[in-house]
Amino acid sequence: MEFKMDHQNFNVADLDKSIAFYQEALGLHEVRRNEAADGSYKIVYMGNEVSNFQLELTWLRDHKEPYDLGEGEIHLALRVDDYEAARKKHEELGVVCFVNEKMGVYFIEDPDGYWIEILPEKR
Repeated sequence: MEFKMDHQNFNVADLDKSIAFYQEALGLHEVRRNEAADGSYKIVYMGNEVSNFQLELTWLRDHKEPYDLGEGEIHLALRVDDYEAARKKHEELGVVCFVNEKMGVYFIEDPDGYWIEILPEKR
């Protein structure tokens, strides 16, 4: 039996703002969408042509308060082919929230407070 990674879910407060963030910051685009007939939820899968893995953004109409992200130790990680250009772009966007020069990685923060680790390509 083999398991293949498919997607990860982030619940979001403002779906349009989150979609715009992931498009601008990471070059992801909407792959597919699922909406409840009664408008109670919207689910948007974000992805790209580099990987089959997708980020599921879930918006819930009746959830009004910010999401509790605990201690913030859970995160999504992405590798990038041009680490320096990505970091420059993220610094210009003002989304870099933590840099670990010793490890050679940094993190960006999305509109809901989720951290995304940015890694250089494996050497």
